[in-house]
Amino acid sequence: MADKRDYYEVLGVEKNASSDQIKSAYRKLALKYHPDKNPGDKEAEAKFKEAAEAYEVLSDSDKRARYDRYGHEGVGGSYSANMNDIFAHFGNIFGGGGGGSIFDDIFGFGGGRSRGPQKGADIRCTIELEFEEPAKTTEKTINVQRREVCSSCHGSCCSDGSKKTNCPRCQGRGVILQQQGFFSIQQTCPSCRGKGFKIDNPCKKCQGKGYEIVTKTISVKVPAGISDGMQIRVAGEGEKLQNDAIRGDLYCEIDIKSHPYFIRKNDNVILGLPITFTQAILGAKIDIPTIYGTNTLTIPAGTQNGDILKLSGKGFPNVSGRGKGDQVVQIVVEIPKGITKDQRKFLEEFAKLEKDSMTPLRKNFWETVKKEEAKKAKEQEKEKK
Repeated sequence: MADKRDYYEVLGVEKNASSDQIKSAYRKLALKYHPDKNPGDKEAEAKFKEAAEAYEVLSDSDKRARYDRYGHEGVGGSYSANMNDIFAHFGNIFGGGGGGSIFDDIFGFGGGRSRGPQKGADIRCTIELEFEEPAKTTEKTINVQRREVCSSCHGSCCSDGSKKTNCPRCQGRGVILQQQGFFSIQQTCPSCRGKGFKIDNPCKKCQGKGYEIVTKTISVKVPAGISDGMQIRVAGEGEKLQNDAIRGDLYCEIDIKSHPYFIRKNDNVILGLPITFTQAILGAKIDIPTIYGTNTLTIPAGTQNGDILKLSGKGFPNVSGRGKGDQVVQIVVEIPKGITKDQRKFLEEFAKLEKDSMTPLRKNFWETVKKEEAKKAKEQEKEKK
C-alpha cells in the first residue's frame, strides 16, 4: 500500500478536519478534475477517482476511525467503485441523486444521461352543452387532433434502411459546454438543435420529425351538475411522441350555452315569470317550464310583484353528489297598457269599491303621509310665534 497517498493529503485537509471541511475540500477537487471538464485527460480522471476514494472513507465515521488507526489496511486497502458509482456519489454530494443532480443542471455535466420515459404533452378541447344537458350524466363523442409516433418510421425519423448518427459537434448529448472562466455553461447544440443526432435520409411520411398528426374519436363522460368553465380530465388520451413514453392527458373545457328564459346560479335555476294582476290578486295555478319538463306552480292570492316562489329539487344536481338545487321563480306582475271599454267599465266599478276597502300597505302609507304633514304644520306654527 506504499503507493497510495494519505487520504487527508489527497483532500488537502488536516487530520482533525470536520466533516463539513472534508466535504468542502472534496467538492473543490471534484469540480476541478471532473471528466466532463477534462475530456480525455487520464490524469484528471485518476485524480477524480482518488478524491472520490478518499472522501468515501473519510466521510464515513466508522471507516475514518479504522483508517486513522490502521491506515489503508483498515479500510480494505482498495477502492473498487466504477465511474458510475462515483458519479452517483458525486451527485449526492452536490444535492441531487444518481445521475441527475442539481450540479448537473447548473454546470451542464451529465447532459447526455437518460432520465427515463418522458410524458407526452397534454392536449385540450372544448365540449359544448345545451343549457339543460347537465341535468343528467351524458356521454359526448368528440374528435381531437394529436401527435402520434409516426406509423411509418415508428419514431426513428429515418427512412427504411437508414439510421440516425450522433451529432459530431455535441457527440450525441444535444448540448455543448461553453467555458466562461471557472464555470461551464450548458447550451443547446446549434448543429442538431438539441436532438443529439443527425439524419441523412429522413422518413418521407413525417419529414424526419418522428411523429404525425392523427384525428382520434374519443367518448367523454360528462357528469351531471357540471358547470360552465369546468374541466374534465381524460387520462392517457394526450400526445405520445416516443414509443416508450407515457401518454399525456386530454383536458375538456365545458362551454354551456345560454338559455332564452332560464338563468343558472350555482345549482339553482332562476325563472322570471310574468303574471296578470288578476292572477296576482285572485291566485292561480300555472304550468311552467323546468329543466325536467313542465311543472305546476301555485300562485297564492295576493302575490306581490317581485315575490319569490320556489320549486324544490327542480334545479341542477350538485356535481359532487350533494343533492339538487331548486327552481327559483321571481314573480313579475304585468300591468296592461291598453284595455277595452268593457274592461275599463269593470275596473272603474272595482275602483269605487277599493275606496271603501283600504289595503294595509296603502293605508299605512297615507297615514304616515298625514302624520308627517301634521308635524310640519306644527313646526311652522311655532316659527310664526
